[in-house]
Amino acid sequence: MRTRRRTGARGAALLTVVALGLAGPTGPDVRAEGRALPAGPAVAVAMGDSFVSGEGGRWLGNTDRYAGSRNGTDRAWTGGSSYDPSRVYGSTAAPGGCHRSDVSEIATAPLPGIDERINLACSGAETTHVISSAQGGQPLHGEAPQVDQLAGVARAKRVKLIALSVGGNDLGFGSIIGDCAYDWYFGRLCWKQHDPVVQQRLPQVQAKVAAVVDDIRRTMRAAGYADGDYRLVLQSYPSPIPGGEWFRLPQNDSDRMDKDGCPFNDRDATWAAFTLVPRIGDMVKAVATARGTDFLDLRDALAGHEVCSLGVEQVGQAGPDPRKAEWFRFLDHANTQGTLEESLHPNAYGQRGMAACLGLVGAAAPGRYVCTQDWFADGDPSRMRIRPAA
Repeated sequence: MRTRRRTGARGAALLTVVALGLAGPTGPDVRAEGRALPAGPAVAVAMGDSFVSGEGGRWLGNTDRYAGSRNGTDRAWTGGSSYDPSRVYGSTAAPGGCHRSDVSEIATAPLPGIDERINLACSGAETTHVISSAQGGQPLHGEAPQVDQLAGVARAKRVKLIALSVGGNDLGFGSIIGDCAYDWYFGRLCWKQHDPVVQQRLPQVQAKVAAVVDDIRRTMRAAGYADGDYRLVLQSYPSPIPGGEWFRLPQNDSDRMDKDGCPFNDRDATWAAFTLVPRIGDMVKAVATARGTDFLDLRDALAGHEVCSLGVEQVGQAGPDPRKAEWFRFLDHANTQGTLEESLHPNAYGQRGMAACLGLVGAAAPGRYVCTQDWFADGDPSRMRIRPAA
C-alpha cells in the first residue's frame, strides 16, 4: 500500500510528543459535588472488538508450513505437534472466545504512569455488546456488556485511558471480506455489490458508535469522573490487504489462496484498501470530532506489511523477522493453523505497531492524530510516529 505512504510530510509534519498526556488535569481529586475519585491503581482499559482485543496476536508472520512451530510463527506451540492457544489468549482462547492476547494494544502500549491494563474488548463485538444493559446492550460469550464492566472498574480503580475500537462488525466488515474472497474463487467482483450497501449503512453505524461514546461518558460521570479526568481514544482500523497493484502474485495465481492466503481480485482489494477502510476511518473520526474525544487514525499504520503485500514475504526456515514479515494474519480458509476467526487481523507484529501508536497518543496532548510507521526505524513495528489529523 505504498501509495498511501505519501500522506503527511516528514520532518515539520511530525508531532513533538509531550509528556503530559496521561497525567490529565492537575489539582485535587475531589469532584465539584464532593465525590472523590478512586484511590486505586491507575488503569488503562481496552473496549470494543477483535482489533483491540488482540485477536491474531498468536502469530509472528505467516508461513505455509503446517507442522511444529510453523517456522517459528506459532507462539502457541508447546513442542512436537501440540499447541496451547491459552499461552497467548489466556482464558479467552477457545474458538468463539474473546481472544484477548498477551500482545494486544492495551497490554503492550508504552503508557507511563499506568499501573494496570484491563482488556474488556472481545472478538465479534458489535456496538450492542459494548453499550450498557440499561441502554439495551447485550452480553457476548457469557460476559456482561462492556460498559457495565467498565462501571465496576471505574469505581474500584482510577481509569486514566480508554481505547475504543468498534463499528466494523456493525458494518459487516468481516462478511464483506469473506464475500470478496468467495467471489475471487468464482471470478467475480464484489465491490460493486457492497459499495452502495456500505454507504447506506454508514450513517446508522455512526449513530451507534456515537451512542457508545455517550454511554461511556455517562457511566464515567456516574462513577464520579469529569470528562477531563481520563482520555477516551476512539480509533479506526488498518487495512489487512494492499491495493490491487501491490500484490506479490498475479490476480489469477492459485497460490493467492492455496499458499499466500489472500484470495482477492485486484479491483476488490483496491476498493477495500482505498475506499472501504478510509470511509470507516472517516466515520469514526466524525464521531470523535462531534463528541470531543481523542482520535487515533490507524488506516495507514501498518501499510506495506499487509497480507500478500509486495516487498514482504512469508516466514521461511530462517525464522520470523518483522522487517520482512506480514503484520496481519493470512486468510486460513482451510483452518489448518489456528482458527478462522484470526484471519486478517493484526498479528503479534501488527499489534506491536498499534500499541506503539496508542502509546504516542497517550503521551501527547489530547487531540486527533494519524499514526504511521517511522520509515527510519528499519521495519521495527515498535517505532511509529504520529501527526495531527487534518
